[in-house]
Amino acid sequence: MLAFALPYTLHVLAALVWVGGMFFAWLVLRPATVAALEGPARLRLWVEVFRRFFAWVWLAVAILAISGIGMLHMRFSGFETAPKYVQVMIGGGIAMFALFMRIQALLLPELRAAVQVEDWPAGAAVLGRIRRMVGINLLLGLVVVAVASSRLMI
Repeated sequence: MLAFALPYTLHVLAALVWVGGMFFAWLVLRPATVAALEGPARLRLWVEVFRRFFAWVWLAVAILAISGIGMLHMRFSGFETAPKYVQVMIGGGIAMFALFMRIQALLLPELRAAVQVEDWPAGAAVLGRIRRMVGINLLLGLVVVAVASSRLMI
């Protein structure tokens, strides 16, 4: 069981970084920036926040994938024999990664470009789409964490 402890701990910490970061950004940082900053400064701040946070998300994604696959094989001998809650976690993680990739590969470059040319209305529109996707991803992440922690037999 000791061999399982390290990947399990890394897995939980990586999920905490990703889901906790989205929770903080969506429910704390966003309302604070709206209250404290004008549009251009807010958009510039979000470009910097995403740059820093997404580096951590990439690390979390790598740790989640490696530790998850490792635990899957150590504990259940593969996907087919894993309980439903593990399969739900994997599916939720894949959906979360797909949403993250959409933000990273499509929306973030659009936001950066709008900020660079100081097209504030376009930047605000892109930031609104990013906010909605992060909100969906946060909900997915909370569901995955709830399923994992309660080991619901779905």
